[in-house]
Amino acid sequence: MDGRDLVRSVKAVGSVGAAQGLRTVRAAWRRQRADARGLPPRGAERARVPGPVREVEYGPGGGVVRFERSELRILVAVNGAVFWGWDGADPEPSYALAGRCPEPDPRAVLEPDKQGGWRVVAERVTVAVSRHGAVEVRTPGGVTLRRDLPPRWWEPVGGGPARWMQRSEVAADARFFGLGGRASGPRLRDGAYRLWNTDPGTAFAPGDDPLYITMPVQVVVADAGTHLVFHDSSRDGTVTLREGEEGAGSGHDRPGTSVLRMDGGPLRCWVVVGTPARVALAWASLTGAAALPPAWALGHHHARWGFGSEREVRRIVAGYQERGLPLDAVHLDIDHYDGHRVFTVDRERFPKLPQLAEELRRDGIRLVSIVDPAVPAVAGDAVHDSGAAEDAFVRDSAGRVVRGVVWPGDAVFPDFTHARVREWWGGLYEERIRQGFAGFWHDMNEPTSFAAFGETTLPRSARHALEGRGGDHREAHNVYALCMARAGYEGLRRLVPEERPFVFSRSGWAGMQRYGGTWSGDVATGWPGLQASLALVLGLGLCGVPYSGPDVGGFDGSPSPELYLRWFQLGAYLPLFRTHASLRAGRREPWEFGAEVLRHARVALVERRRLLPYFVTLAHLARRTGAPYVRPLWWSAPEDRALRDCEDAFLLGDGLLVAPVLVPGADRRAVQLPRGLWYDTATGRAYEGPAQVLVDAPLSRIPVFARAGAVLPVCGDGGLELEVWAPGRGRTGGGLVVPDAGDGWDDPEIERYVARWEGRRVVVEREGGNSAGEPPYPVRVRGLAGR
Repeated sequence: MDGRDLVRSVKAVGSVGAAQGLRTVRAAWRRQRADARGLPPRGAERARVPGPVREVEYGPGGGVVRFERSELRILVAVNGAVFWGWDGADPEPSYALAGRCPEPDPRAVLEPDKQGGWRVVAERVTVAVSRHGAVEVRTPGGVTLRRDLPPRWWEPVGGGPARWMQRSEVAADARFFGLGGRASGPRLRDGAYRLWNTDPGTAFAPGDDPLYITMPVQVVVADAGTHLVFHDSSRDGTVTLREGEEGAGSGHDRPGTSVLRMDGGPLRCWVVVGTPARVALAWASLTGAAALPPAWALGHHHARWGFGSEREVRRIVAGYQERGLPLDAVHLDIDHYDGHRVFTVDRERFPKLPQLAEELRRDGIRLVSIVDPAVPAVAGDAVHDSGAAEDAFVRDSAGRVVRGVVWPGDAVFPDFTHARVREWWGGLYEERIRQGFAGFWHDMNEPTSFAAFGETTLPRSARHALEGRGGDHREAHNVYALCMARAGYEGLRRLVPEERPFVFSRSGWAGMQRYGGTWSGDVATGWPGLQASLALVLGLGLCGVPYSGPDVGGFDGSPSPELYLRWFQLGAYLPLFRTHASLRAGRREPWEFGAEVLRHARVALVERRRLLPYFVTLAHLARRTGAPYVRPLWWSAPEDRALRDCEDAFLLGDGLLVAPVLVPGADRRAVQLPRGLWYDTATGRAYEGPAQVLVDAPLSRIPVFARAGAVLPVCGDGGLELEVWAPGRGRTGGGLVVPDAGDGWDDPEIERYVARWEGRRVVVEREGGNSAGEPPYPVRVRGLAGR
């Protein structure tokens, strides 16, 4: 930390005063030195590779291959996923897995391969191990999707955890996606990507890395097939990617490479092979079904850091209502707390918060509360005292409670890797429930401390329970927010068992979808920030987190009317649709940008409300299949290279293609269409794909296309109705509908519909046993005039 860091830290903690801030930051320097002493010195290291193979041991779903200096366990699970772990690493314990490791597939057997190697042949994948420890993942037809070279370890001579490196090769045409929330994407270009959840401290833009959610999850798409690889270690690491290059003429191909360097932890991974949909399903079966948001959470949210008072909240809500703008949730930031202290209310500015919440709920609007993990280190604070009584706070290597600086000033941090602490924390949400809050967003949970210990987080030597195993912050850091989300989600299930919890978190790790979603963090106001918003949502969806969205308009600064509107139009088609900005940024209410923007924003809001049954259906499908709401264009055709390289449009479910405007001044844009017939939903004109088409994109709307034959559930005048886009002549179409069953735990049936031509008209029928026949909803056929 240099002098500029000190000044920034003091400014960030305005509530504690400059003098206290200076004392705290100076103490942080002392603790940083203590942290260095708290970690064991690495000293001299010895490099190691597996060496030649010596023997094998057969086992269920695979077996163990023993080398001269290491051993490799391979297991094919019944869901088709493949696990392998070096040096005795097992699938458990794991924060990523939802419960126990899947059962091994008894049909998968270890058998000799050519040149002294071994292989495991399964239904959808073959894993081959060379005699020196290289591991190849092949399709059933024998095409190599990924080749891991023999790993390398660097072990301290005096003992201790080893650093390791895994170099992998993929096809020359392959493209990389994933690694959590990355602003530069969704396709990950050549470069290094750090695996350490980080609060950048300022609003971010493309090129800023790492950010709040990093995951060692890669999705690789090539002509030969799609695969996902997950290296299950929560330690600090770096992935260095380099795309391949195909040789011209008779030239040789240069494969793409991925080099993963980890600062310790087990060298173990899961690999899933198949179509994108099959990969998503298997990944969800490993890491857990996505939490189902209540229907109101799929509407429009308005947030501001700086509402300031009940009166201001009422004024903003009245502004929406007077202008006929749909609004489903209002979010209160830390300024509604008493002194920024979590689980409190400023009684002077919000004297009747439960009454306000009840009045809003009667109008169909829910209140959502921010929740930070930092607890003020002040005796007499109720949360601090109850946590101290539970011995709930993280301690350092000397056994002292770790302190940092966050919004309430000097703060301590719960150890969410302890089940007892999670239960205590989950019970604290009872105060939020009494205040009338219906949802919760977790912030500052990387975790962040302004008084940095080399970085804006806890000291790496800080001790954590890690479910009884014990360890330090190097292992706990990346899973801290995941465990906080679990504490909140499980606490809410106990407190309000009849309602589905709504939790979303700024930070997290693999498996975080079990407890809710995320927003894309404090994205910078500007056209690059708008582009980053889409990249983050697409990347997180591929990593198994289907519910996410950006701060519409950007977190800092004042967007131009055009930028705000284009961001608003994009947000209307993303799972989390939320306007939000910082304390010092310009307002984000649609009427603040002039009459024209207001008119067009109303159209976007009304369309979002019309599509709400479709979003409800996508939410249920994400929970059951793992498929994200927002999908890259290559989702159904990964072999189409043009679609693999398209990053400025997306599929919303199977039925819609959305092409947002991401650059200033555009009133037309090119759109890459996948194979099939597509309708421009504004003009009704039909286009045959695959093709690139140039379409109008006036300020009033962004281009949206419907797949021919799509059956979409929408809100009509009398309730739910089916919007059907005419299939091509001689073709059929269809769609799925999951009726909204309220915000409880009922699991409604998936209704399947087929659309087909019958003579000169399009008919729609419901499929499935006793339910087959005429749809129980009104049907509106579109696209007939555009053919």
